[in-house]
Amino acid sequence: MAPVRPLHEQDEDVEVLDDTGNAYSLIVWNDHVNTFDWVIETLVEVCSHTYEQAEQCAYIIHHQGKYAVKHGSYDFLKPMCDAITDRGIGATIESKG
Repeated sequence: MAPVRPLHEQDEDVEVLDDTGNAYSLIVWNDHVNTFDWVIETLVEVCSHTYEQAEQCAYIIHHQGKYAVKHGSYDFLKPMCDAITDRGIGATIESKG
């Protein structure tokens, strides 16, 4: 049986969580131009949301003015952001840090 060392002498493995993969949020902004149906359709087609997810996002966007509809790396979110803005809907990418 191995001898037991005092806690302050025991080896300690420490892992550092590297969350750079989800360091950004895709924000969709409310406006008074686009319909709920258009925003929902866009989120389903561009962000691969289910209809229910997209509908919930649309209501949150409407009531709070903006909502983070997707999280990930900048390179992952950039094409989605471009596709959303190409459809006339305001979208930006923001750092979560």
